[in-house]
Amino acid sequence: MARFRTRLALLGSAAALTAGTLIPAQFAGAQPAAAADYQWVALGDSYTAGVIPAAGDVFEVPRDGCERTDQSYPQVIDRDLGSLFDLTNVSCGAATIGNVTDEAQEPIGRHLPPFAEDPDYPFPAVPPQSAAVGPGTDVITVGVGGNTLGFGDILMQCPKLGEESGGVGTPCKDALAAGIPARLNKVSRDYDRMLTVLHERAPHAKILTVGYPTIVPNDTSKCRYNDPTQFGSITRGDLDWLRKDVLEPLNKTIEKSTGTQQAASFVDLYDSSRSHSVCDAGKWVEGFLTPPDQLSFVHPNALGHRNAANHVEAAMLNTIS
Repeated sequence: MARFRTRLALLGSAAALTAGTLIPAQFAGAQPAAAADYQWVALGDSYTAGVIPAAGDVFEVPRDGCERTDQSYPQVIDRDLGSLFDLTNVSCGAATIGNVTDEAQEPIGRHLPPFAEDPDYPFPAVPPQSAAVGPGTDVITVGVGGNTLGFGDILMQCPKLGEESGGVGTPCKDALAAGIPARLNKVSRDYDRMLTVLHERAPHAKILTVGYPTIVPNDTSKCRYNDPTQFGSITRGDLDWLRKDVLEPLNKTIEKSTGTQQAASFVDLYDSSRSHSVCDAGKWVEGFLTPPDQLSFVHPNALGHRNAANHVEAAMLNTIS
């Protein structure tokens, strides 16, 4: 693990921090675009915002630290359906459910010490994402919950524990499993409250909750131990545990909360991405590192966001049919 952490640190301090910038072009004399029929607000965490270079270029100028990228699924849908839906995208990397509901957030950008330091960090706080929602909002998409669960923290601990065990057994499960039910219960409580607040702010809006894709394959023999382009030194036993007892229950928790709101529908990304995990050849989610030198920390790439866009688009069109 020491070699793995050293490599992450070296890579994180170089090109991993650099993202291209996409600046919308404005042409003199261009005709203004026709107003879209429906107002859409995209809320969520890094699995919505994009964040990593493999999910495109950061397009906000100046950067606000939320790291929305131009290949993230809200931006893909905006290009596909922009004539119908007017997008307000306030998703933000590292957002919790509370940050969507009513808590201001201090974005971290790509600041992940000791692996990477962002030269623009710290960033000013951004308002709670629900502030972008109002009575005129027609559709809300929201993908959040992983940071409330503490999935990033789990990902930081499991490789270290896996190395200490020599790559055998389930050391991460042994250390953390007892606390997972309480984490899932918090996700459930916070999600229920978030949906209530969104409905109060936009009583006529359809809310589409977006689940998480397949990250760990059913067959963990596909995953190479100590490979930083996959899960580093997380043991195969712990990967099985993460899939069955952490990630799949997280999606079930979100789906169950969604079912408590008549105005909400769940968009499943898990089934469609089963053959595109971190350990599959045609991956839609990157591992800790994307070759040759990008820190990705287990996030969807552009292909994963395209898949999400396909399913969210279908659900959005269904709301207006």
